Amino acid sequence: MAGERREVKVAIVGLGRVGSNFFAKLAGRDNLGIKVVAAAERDENAPGVSVAKSRGVAVFKTARDIVAMGESVDIIFDLTGNPDTRRVLRSELARSGNQHTVLAPEVIAYLLWNLTEEGGEFPGDHRQKGY
Repeated sequence: MAGERREVKVAIVGLGRVGSNFFAKLAGRDNLGIKVVAAAERDENAPGVSVAKSRGVAVFKTARDIVAMGESVDIIFDLTGNPDTRRVLRSELARSGNQHTVLAPEVIAYLLWNLTEEGGEFPGDHRQKGY
């Protein structure tokens, strides 16, 4: 219907410095139709894990758990900076037959960061071990 905003459900892989900052920016955007529904982070002490959990967002140890959510996730942001993680995500999405969910790398997050208000400087390069 005209004027109705479609809710976009996103998941974030990697809640280190980059992912935590990106999560904080997106988590406050429910009024804009953006809902963070899940995150994945191997390091339970990573900066964004406790914040995500406190906001009721499911936090998984592996990115595969996010893929298992199927079409209930519209966009997966891979903010690990790890090409192996991206390969795993792509292959798991293909294996599952999910042609709905989009895998967005850091460059797309960077674009969104720049499009949202005066977001400040993007938190920089972040490398983690794969999921």
